[in-house]
Amino acid sequence: MTVKLGVPSKGRLMEKTFDWFAARGVTLTRTGSDREYAGEVEGVDGVSLVLLSAGEIPRELAAGRIHLGVTGTDLIHEKLPLWEQQVEPISEMGFGHADLILAVPVAWIDVALTDDLDAVAAAFRARHGFRLRIATKYHRLVREFLRDAGVADYQLIDSQGATEGTVANETAEAIADITSSGETLRANHLKVLSDGPILASQATLWRSRVAELDDEDRTVLRALLERLS
Repeated sequence: MTVKLGVPSKGRLMEKTFDWFAARGVTLTRTGSDREYAGEVEGVDGVSLVLLSAGEIPRELAAGRIHLGVTGTDLIHEKLPLWEQQVEPISEMGFGHADLILAVPVAWIDVALTDDLDAVAAAFRARHGFRLRIATKYHRLVREFLRDAGVADYQLIDSQGATEGTVANETAEAIADITSSGETLRANHLKVLSDGPILASQATLWRSRVAELDDEDRTVLRALLERLS
């Protein structure tokens, strides 16, 4: 067996991950063309590189098909129920920062907090005959957050892209989405509820709690984690 390390397969997240490992004496290299998901690891023997989308890495960690993986806190918490039993965080990596937030139209001058949203949602249903729609792809995290906040009169609308535009397009009244700068929200005349994000996320190195390891693998994994610490 070999210890398998899953990292994002493209874009800034891949580049930053490669830089983070390189700064700690472990060189990750993509081999072949951009369409080939193959790579190499230098600096620690017995480690193989698996290139995946950031969204696939939580699933592969939870299934035990990779031993280590780099992905965002948001994706682990959203995709893995009871994630603490399946993975553990090894190191926050200091990049890929983004907050999962709730945002409503700027014109809603009486809505600044999640508590305000509960009152507006009840009034909206009474007026329109259906529940206030919140567009998001983070169904688990948003549902848990709103349940804890006591907000009940809403429905989640699935949005896998251009979520900020759903309010202007009148397919939703509010959104829950990842944001880093907030520029896209402002451009779409949306404001963030001010009582904190649903989740503060960043790129993190995770270890699978369920992936099988023999004695040799454990030695390799220990050597790699010592190098990275």
